[in-house]
Amino acid sequence: MVVNDESLAADAAGDAAGGEPDIRLEQVTKRFGDVLVIDTLDLQIERGAFYALLGPSGCGKTTTLRMIGGFELPTSGRVLLGGEEVTNSPPHKRDVNTVFQSYALFPHLTVERNVAFGLERKGVAKAEARRRVAEALETVQLPQLAKRKPAQLSGGQQQRVALARALVNRPRALLLDEPLGALDLRLRRQLQVELKRIQQEVGITFIHVTHDQEEAMSMADTIAVMNRGQIEQAGSATDLYERPQTAFVAKFLGISNLIEATVGAKAGELTTVTTHDGAVLHAPATRCAERDSTDVRVGVRPEKVRLHPAGEATPPGANVLRGSVVLSAFLGVSLQYVIKTAGGEELTVFCQNDDGVTPDAFGAGQEVQLSWDPRHTFVVARGDDDV
Repeated sequence: MVVNDESLAADAAGDAAGGEPDIRLEQVTKRFGDVLVIDTLDLQIERGAFYALLGPSGCGKTTTLRMIGGFELPTSGRVLLGGEEVTNSPPHKRDVNTVFQSYALFPHLTVERNVAFGLERKGVAKAEARRRVAEALETVQLPQLAKRKPAQLSGGQQQRVALARALVNRPRALLLDEPLGALDLRLRRQLQVELKRIQQEVGITFIHVTHDQEEAMSMADTIAVMNRGQIEQAGSATDLYERPQTAFVAKFLGISNLIEATVGAKAGELTTVTTHDGAVLHAPATRCAERDSTDVRVGVRPEKVRLHPAGEATPPGANVLRGSVVLSAFLGVSLQYVIKTAGGEELTVFCQNDDGVTPDAFGAGQEVQLSWDPRHTFVVARGDDDV
């Protein structure tokens, strides 16, 4: 996309350098009658970020997006865009545009007329409008479809038109409300790549609401995991996946094995943790120190665990648990095992499908050992972690 007067990317870089968050929510609460949907939420999003609000249905992510866009008003608290308070401003008074899952294209207008609609309402000169529409269609790679009607487009093409219509107004931020939810898996993955490319090209802030963990992880610079109207944890996909701070985040973002344990003595960079059945494990001392109680859950991701036949030597210094195979499944790229430990937990293990592991390597009922590097252990508090 070529912008002749001022590029959006340059604007974004300049604003970010100033240090003012592009979008800020301060102590925002939202109630629908007696139901508390958003609970004193604080949120800051920097200019030019691709920010995802991730969580299950009913967690408050869409309501948060709608309050940023002006479609809902907070019960209390403040909403600021670029340092300016817009808490009670209607949507058309806010410098943001929204792309909905339904696309909301005008069926009687051509693609280029759909994209130009907002410019026409603002009274933008025809020549300027034509230029900006052409740029927007070029950005979403649909210039060849300018004369078609929405009914002549595929679902993915309609989504790109809706995106172009939002971008053509050059908003401060683009709000994406589950925009890929109606597409099939193959097309959804394709458009994930396209959305990230477009965001990097135009440089404006994208706020993306989704319940799809893979979608958030593949696109967003920062992911905020929401639960019951609050942000449980925000950070990069790597931070959330490798170092979850709560059991909810650990279980919602991928698969986690969680084992109840008690924190013991520190020994250098590691701390001893003992499971309820007496197995002694180790976890990074810094992660144990972050917990307020010695009653914790230690966790490890399934792909970090290695399986060994009972009695086989395990790597020196590794965490080790013993158990038996409950079931196995061949998934193509990997093999999935469910292991019941001596303490009664059922843990999931993914083994890469390579020459070292075959589908029948470990059968149901076979006694095995599980091992993993203590550095891959994370620690969360015991408590309510319903997903």
